[in-house]
Amino acid sequence: MSGHGGRRTQAERDAITVEIGYALFSAGFAAAVVFGAVAGPALLFRLPGTVEWLLIRAGLVLVPVLFVARVVSVLLRFAGARQPSQPGRTNPDS
Repeated sequence: MSGHGGRRTQAERDAITVEIGYALFSAGFAAAVVFGAVAGPALLFRLPGTVEWLLIRAGLVLVPVLFVARVVSVLLRFAGARQPSQPGRTNPDS
């Protein structure tokens, strides 16, 4: 976005869309891997009832926490990586 409150260019809107898609996809993938690692043994093997219950619940608690943490971290990193408004200049005052 330009420094004086102008509208976003098409390239900026596209970059934001791609970054949101990446954040959601990578968060979903990471959450699925963690759920599989934590709750997978309970779903694949015959375990005592309490252990099975704990593993599945732990997976169900970790998945949304990891998903939100991953989305937030990707989007904050994207927001912090803004480029200078004029190519070749690193300081707005220069």
